[in-house]
Amino acid sequence: MHPYEVVFIVRPDVDEQGLAAAVDRLKSLVTGGGGQVTEVNPWGRRRLAYPINKIREGQYVFIRAQLPKQLIDEVERDLRLNEQVLRFLIVREDE
Repeated sequence: MHPYEVVFIVRPDVDEQGLAAAVDRLKSLVTGGGGQVTEVNPWGRRRLAYPINKIREGQYVFIRAQLPKQLIDEVERDLRLNEQVLRFLIVREDE
């Protein structure tokens, strides 16, 4: 397993419960696939650098996790299909 950082932006109209559900969904996907979530840090609502589908703000969430290589595609697919997520980025940390 390798350390990864996952940052995703959730739509601003999603309430606290919806945001928590999106984070829990990702955490359960990671732990169910044999990974381990080491840190969850919600950054809060921030202005986007450019509008995405006429949306100018988003709720940022930062997650640090240990993931097996084969789980990365599944995490990307889940984030891409989630309609609440505007954008995401998954980066492998240097050891």
